[in-house]
Amino acid sequence: MVDCKNYVNGQFLAGSGALREVRSPQTGKVIGQFHESSAADIEVAVSFAKKAATRWNKTPIKERASLLLNLRSILLRDIDLIAKQISAESGKIHAEAKAGLMKGIEVLEFATALQNADAGGRLQVSRGVFCEYRREALGVVAGITPFNFPAMVPMWMIPIALAVGNAFVWKPSDKTPLTSNLLAKAIEEAGFPAGVFTVLQGGRESVEAIIDHPTIAAVGFVGSSPIAKTVYARGTALGKRVLALGGAKNPIILMPDADLEMASRGIADSFTGCAGQRCMAASVLLAVGNVDSHIQGIVEKARTIKTGADMGALISRESLNRLNQAIEQAVQEGAKLLLDGRNPKVSDEQKEGYWLGPTILDGVKANSTAACDELFGPIIAIVRCQNLSEALNFEAASHYGNACSVFTQNGAIAERVANESTAGMIGVNIGVPVPREPFSFGGTKSSKYGTGDITGETGVEFWSQLKKVTIKWAESSDKNWMS
Repeated sequence: MVDCKNYVNGQFLAGSGALREVRSPQTGKVIGQFHESSAADIEVAVSFAKKAATRWNKTPIKERASLLLNLRSILLRDIDLIAKQISAESGKIHAEAKAGLMKGIEVLEFATALQNADAGGRLQVSRGVFCEYRREALGVVAGITPFNFPAMVPMWMIPIALAVGNAFVWKPSDKTPLTSNLLAKAIEEAGFPAGVFTVLQGGRESVEAIIDHPTIAAVGFVGSSPIAKTVYARGTALGKRVLALGGAKNPIILMPDADLEMASRGIADSFTGCAGQRCMAASVLLAVGNVDSHIQGIVEKARTIKTGADMGALISRESLNRLNQAIEQAVQEGAKLLLDGRNPKVSDEQKEGYWLGPTILDGVKANSTAACDELFGPIIAIVRCQNLSEALNFEAASHYGNACSVFTQNGAIAERVANESTAGMIGVNIGVPVPREPFSFGGTKSSKYGTGDITGETGVEFWSQLKKVTIKWAESSDKNWMS
């Protein structure tokens, strides 16, 4: 049992709100608890963050980067301990939990490089007149993160926001809050000043209070599209910067010339990894022409995946019930179950957990729920297409735009998909096309509300602002209109 706390001004404190339980998706057992943060708790925490932000912004960036390097060493040292906690509360297998944290550390490494890469600029624009850029922090900023990646998604935000001089307030998911205390301990050990980093536990009311707080200048969010839209609207109505990443219904276009082994493994891994609970998972397969041998290969690969060993659990009983109902609805609408993951075999210890095995639905109608809506589980719907144009039209019609992949050995086909797809992230023979730093992460359409991406150079722009300074020290005898 983990007693999860807020982290405020360098201290671990319990919130004053309602007591909540945290259950392990793998066993269904209670493994932790926390108190929600009240409006008063948030007011106190943000006031400390505001004071810390003033001092932190004046700290040279090389000193800020040095503390981030300390943090990197601590996270690498404790990576298995943190991954164990991630696995317990999110349901992931240990390897997935560890890989997610490594991706977060990759963003941290990008942030440490800003001391050398983000040098600003100074130019003599006229005789005796100089213009220069100065990058400045926004002050106090906030991140609101989802259950599926308790460490990786916050690590998309925290390192860059801290590197450019902000104080950061983090509201973890109420389903997976326990990892936040391990990250807070790592940040404390790294030597960050009290108040620069804050953790506030809670649910919807805590989120709304954080967004509404007048001191918080920017909000980063990752979650479902409906909530992302609401967060964006609420924050921007108050004049704040908001970047809210939403959900996805990522298609993979499978061409007849695709390498059989590469396609089978890549697609099976894409829709089953993290039990399909990731915004980059393939969830609809656009099967172009005769690709039955490839589909059989996907079925065979997926059939070997063992729940509890190769694939983790769903986050909650509610998610499991919802997905079981979605499978039944698809079958009633005419889909054929090539692989039924309901009621998978698990150990006695895991029998009260929330388990669904890999599920493959063939002959799914293009306008059906299974083909169009985000299910967020290890389910892939196969929609048959006569040609590539039909597949691309299906992709374009989706209101999501996170990722799109194509499996083919034809360069012209791959280039056409890359050019015509409306998604923000494209994969060629890659089932999960997550960009690696410094290439940024972000989708289009209702998969993202706001401008720019959450990582990379546009992430730096989101968490900071440029001050432009024009200087003249003496009159020049040789003048032009700019003088």
